[in-house]
Amino acid sequence: MDRSIDFYTKLMGLKLLSRHEIKRTNAEIAFLQDPEEKGAKLELTRYRNQKKFIQADYENRLFDHIAFNVKDMDKTITKLRGEKVVITDEPYRLGPGGPLIAFIEDPDGTLIELIERK
Repeated sequence: MDRSIDFYTKLMGLKLLSRHEIKRTNAEIAFLQDPEEKGAKLELTRYRNQKKFIQADYENRLFDHIAFNVKDMDKTITKLRGEKVVITDEPYRLGPGGPLIAFIEDPDGTLIELIERK
């Protein structure tokens, strides 16, 4: 959990709002949000007794990625590269005049799309 919180606060610019223990499920959750607290909240959940994802009701769902808007793609990619973040797709433009996008992975391998709109 600490590794993920560090990634999302230090590298993605989110602010940790709260972190709680859930004794009933032997888990902990953390809520993060943009510093202005205007966007959606990101909830991270860690089940201490679970080493892999084993929730039958959800195993067959297709989850592709989450996305973040960035102000300066070059600056963001340079910072992430310096921190050894996996960059799966280098920045590219979605058509003439379209947004600039790139894909990275968080510490647990979750695919993250970065989007620069100008």
